Amino acid sequence: MASSGRKQRFHGRVEGRAQHCAHPGCEAPGEFRAPGAQRPDFNGPGDWRWLCLDHVRAFNSAYNWFDGMTPEEISAAQNPYGGWDRETRAFASNGADRPPKWADFADPLDAIGARFRAAQPQERKDGKPLSEGDRKALRLMGLEVDADRRQLRMRYTVLLRRYHPDHNGGDRSHEKALQQVIEAYTALKSRPAFA
Repeated sequence: MASSGRKQRFHGRVEGRAQHCAHPGCEAPGEFRAPGAQRPDFNGPGDWRWLCLDHVRAFNSAYNWFDGMTPEEISAAQNPYGGWDRETRAFASNGADRPPKWADFADPLDAIGARFRAAQPQERKDGKPLSEGDRKALRLMGLEVDADRRQLRMRYTVLLRRYHPDHNGGDRSHEKALQQVIEAYTALKSRPAFA
């Protein structure tokens, strides 16, 4: 329940305004905002005028967005791809994958699809599924997604020799990496892609 001291807004109405309607001769309160004489442009947002309900309805029914445009400009504005031919300022990516340039595409849906196609993980050529955990384990071991069981075993052997203390003169500084390699190999060797 709203408090009585708060202004209520309903469908654009701002109640409790002390000013009258901007229409000449109207004494009703101006509770609805409509664009003023100065339109938004480079210098600012433009100005507003306040109208009563009857006059804002009359303003809205008479409003013509295409007023002052040539037939070519109207046709261009009504084109379903209107604006896609112009390059706009790119959003900041801050380390995320860079979206495609919208101007490189004639159809906006192609541009959206291209972004999501690029984000999909690479599939194996043999069609065997890999989970995200499998992909992470392959990256940890330095293998491609199309690696087979033989390549997995060879890479495991190389990494085992690299990190095991018995092959490093007793140096135990690589124990964490060794444990990660063993866990990754154990998880991968039982997966269908490496069976």
